Parts: sequence; C-alpha cells; structure tokens
Amino acid sequence: MNFDRFIGEVQHAARLASAGEAIAATRATLTTLAERLSAAEARELAAQLPRELQRYVEDAIEAKGDEEGERFSLPEFFDRVAVREDADAPRAAFHARAVLSVLRRAVTPGAFEDVLAQLPDDWDALLTADAEGELRLES
Repeated sequence: MNFDRFIGEVQHAARLASAGEAIAATRATLTTLAERLSAAEARELAAQLPRELQRYVEDAIEAKGDEEGERFSLPEFFDRVAVREDADAPRAAFHARAVLSVLRRAVTPGAFEDVLAQLPDDWDALLTADAEGELRLES
C-alpha cells in the first residue's frame, strides 16, 4: 500500500477532514506503537510501510535508544497518542484504532502477527478490531 492510499484510508476510517489530520494521527499512532515494540520488531514492521511512514517508526527507535520495547498499558498507549496528536483521549483512541486497522491491511499477516506477539493479550482487541464498535479498557 502506498503512502497516499494509507493516509486516505486513515482519513476515511477516522472521519478526518484533511489528509494533514490523517498524517498527524498516523504519526502519533505509529510512533507510540514503535515505542512499545522491540527495536527489531519495529524495524521489521517499518520495512513493510511506505518510506514516508517508515520514518515515524525509525524516529521512535532512535529516541528510545534501547532494543527492548517500553512497557505501558493500553490506556497509556492512548494517552501518549493523544498528547502527540494534540487531541482528547477518546478522539485519539478512535484515530489510533483507525490507523491500526489500516496498518493491519497494509502489512503481511505474518508481520502483523509478530506485532501481536509482542503485546499483552489485552491489546488484541485494539489490534484485531476495526475503528468502529466498543473497546473495553482494563484499568
């Protein structure tokens, strides 16, 4: 999937008014996801993304400076996305779900399964659902 299609699908799924908003949501989500993954897994994921999106993952790898992924909860994931996107938490959560839904379709099933394997079970609902519908968060 190329960059324009990825961003267009995010814009549509997240009901965003502009491509710029879709890019902001995508950057916030991919950067935060990359922080949670090991550097090796984040690099494997980035390799399947358009070049313009790869840099969001690569920047997160550089910034964290270690090989292991940071441990944080799903609610913390949404909080970090909200700060990066400069959006309130419910809106950022909706956008992140849209981005991850598009991501799931943009990479190979094996790559997505590898991402799932690095995350706690309570993240499965986020990563295997679409942007719509209820998502229960354990606090």
